[in-house]
Amino acid sequence: MPIEVVFFDVGNTLLFPDHEKTLSPLWNRGIHPTEAQLFAAERVARQDMDLIVSQTRKVDQQYWETYYAHLLRTLKVNDISLRLELVSLARTSSNWSRMRPGTIEVLESMKEKFRLAVISNSDGHMAERLATVGLGKYFEHVIDSGNVGYEKPAPQIFQAALAAMGVLADRALYLGDIYSIDYLGAQKVGMSAMLMDVAGVYATRNLPRIESLLDLDQALCEFHG
Repeated sequence: MPIEVVFFDVGNTLLFPDHEKTLSPLWNRGIHPTEAQLFAAERVARQDMDLIVSQTRKVDQQYWETYYAHLLRTLKVNDISLRLELVSLARTSSNWSRMRPGTIEVLESMKEKFRLAVISNSDGHMAERLATVGLGKYFEHVIDSGNVGYEKPAPQIFQAALAAMGVLADRALYLGDIYSIDYLGAQKVGMSAMLMDVAGVYATRNLPRIESLLDLDQALCEFHG
């Protein structure tokens, strides 16, 4: 069936951490992690989350603890208070404002072909966050777990999104960054799914994935033949 609606995740899909804010405790110490080191920490944390969710069926709240524990080990820094500070900064939604090149252009193009919406595990203020960074106008609805009362991968949040858009599951696709949360959550309710995989977490797996939003249009064409 042709896709009518594309749903987007936000964190690590549309918006990324502003490193000037989230990494400032490290930068202030003269420590500047490389992109490769950041991606390696992301792969470890995401794979750990996928394992935990597969075993417990619950959303793992320890993602950033795992991420920064790995990163600090790599940097040979042993400081619990520093790790806690970094985790706190990463969990502050206002520190997520960085867009990768082409994000606005891709959304402009997508909006001409599909109806667009957002499904996000957040604190009830994701719509305001998207409006603040200039992305709110591209989405008909922002489905926020803080308002719905269910977090991905619970089917209820995906079903709420489908109902809000008035679209059947087999006419919708979800783009998110975590296999156990986004990909499997969407598929469970009958939606198509694709992974935004900037860090190459799932590069060796036979899954529909892109590493840049710039590849989304072509990937959607290939996805549906």
